[in-house]
Amino acid sequence: MIRHLIFDLDGTLVDSCAICIDILSGLLADRGSDHVIDPVAARPWMSQGGATMVAALLGHACGDPETELAEFRARYLTVKTPVWALFPGVKASLAQLRQAGFTLSICSNKPQNLCEKVLLDTGLAPMFNVVVGSQAGLSPKPAPDLMRAALKRLGASASDCLFIGDSELDHQVAKIERMPFVFMTYGYAEAGWLPDDSDCFDCFSTMARAVLDGIAPANAA
Repeated sequence: MIRHLIFDLDGTLVDSCAICIDILSGLLADRGSDHVIDPVAARPWMSQGGATMVAALLGHACGDPETELAEFRARYLTVKTPVWALFPGVKASLAQLRQAGFTLSICSNKPQNLCEKVLLDTGLAPMFNVVVGSQAGLSPKPAPDLMRAALKRLGASASDCLFIGDSELDHQVAKIERMPFVFMTYGYAEAGWLPDDSDCFDCFSTMARAVLDGIAPANAA
């Protein structure tokens, strides 16, 4: 029986693409660069995270990727994530799921401190029992380290959980852990990509209703 719902953050609960583009565009402007970030082409890079994302979006203006990433993250800490950045239906649906008795958790490649900040900014923080973001000593998704840390803190096995995510990386983690997976199609996966072994939804509220109605995930991961 599914008792724990584990969510990715960016691209699943929060549309952070515009925020990331604004931060990186500000960095480019400060340098006098004429490079312009394409908001459509930028979306799939959101799921890659870290230095890979920063290097791709800064393009020829990128210096050392790790140095650029540190500057990006420092600027992110000064930016408040607005409530309107939540995907439609997220806040109300999470409240319904929690009221129904599910334990809610986060497993994200976003740094731990930024995960906590975004959840506080958007008012979601009180809903989550466990929040695991990237941190020293744990490899990011698609490695299973972060998910295993979340499971350890929950005291749960993979079969007790449902992972809700929006990217190929999330799907890979679910398969490694043999955890049921639900795919949200509006996030940061490559255009047209769909898992062939998972339930897919294009609306968060519809997904939450299906969980509340007792869906049996189509995958055996």
